[in-house]
Amino acid sequence: MHARKDNLPASILASIRNRKRRLDATHPEINARAEGTLIASYNVHKGVGNDRRFDPERTSRVIHEIDADVIALQEADTRFGERTGILDLARLERETGLLPVPVSGMAKAHGWHGNVVLFKKGLVRDVHQINLPGLEPRGALVAELELERGGALRIIAAHFGLLRHSRAQQVKVLVELMADKSDTPTILLGDLNEWRLGDRSSLHTFQSIFGPQPAAVPSFPARLPVLALDRIMSNRKGVVSAVRAHDTPLARVASDHLPIKAIVTLDQT
Repeated sequence: MHARKDNLPASILASIRNRKRRLDATHPEINARAEGTLIASYNVHKGVGNDRRFDPERTSRVIHEIDADVIALQEADTRFGERTGILDLARLERETGLLPVPVSGMAKAHGWHGNVVLFKKGLVRDVHQINLPGLEPRGALVAELELERGGALRIIAAHFGLLRHSRAQQVKVLVELMADKSDTPTILLGDLNEWRLGDRSSLHTFQSIFGPQPAAVPSFPARLPVLALDRIMSNRKGVVSAVRAHDTPLARVASDHLPIKAIVTLDQT
């Protein structure tokens, strides 16, 4: 018999060991800014931190820290009743230059099923709001952007369901969406709620569009991340640099997920 390459206990132990090294280190990534287009994904947990406090100001400060050119947020709206956005987007724009991709039919919500895409200095070519199948109300926001820094890019921002069967259905919808558009540089990012790796993963079907899944980066739970629920992947090899967690003292408490981020370089396409 061959040893499994996706051994979860081993990955958990490795994450704990790496976590100790990260906790002992400083955090130069707060001030350092790599060249290229920085893209990020962050489940903000409706502004509720690990201390159970609702503090959207703290959430905004983490977004400041990341300093992304494009960032996808999940759970940026209240979930039940009339969805209402939790962030002060006007202030965030003034302080960071981040603009929300517009969505239709949502009077008080920031985004679509809690998914928000914010970007700096560019134009929105097109937007599609996708309902995803499953027992829970879930969606994906597809935005085609022309970035002043980085060129043309399609973003698919999604938040998948908690049930494996639902996630498998949701993957199929996005694969079908991409079937006739594989020529466009596309980044899929969000909280995909899948900790399994390899063939057992409900995300396995993505390989037909995005190729082999990139290395999983633990992002959940934020205080001691062992599960790679959040993902960033591209349909073009070499476009996305190594994905890493934005692991800072503030990010560890502001949400139950750590943000993840990567550099996108479109001139390699």
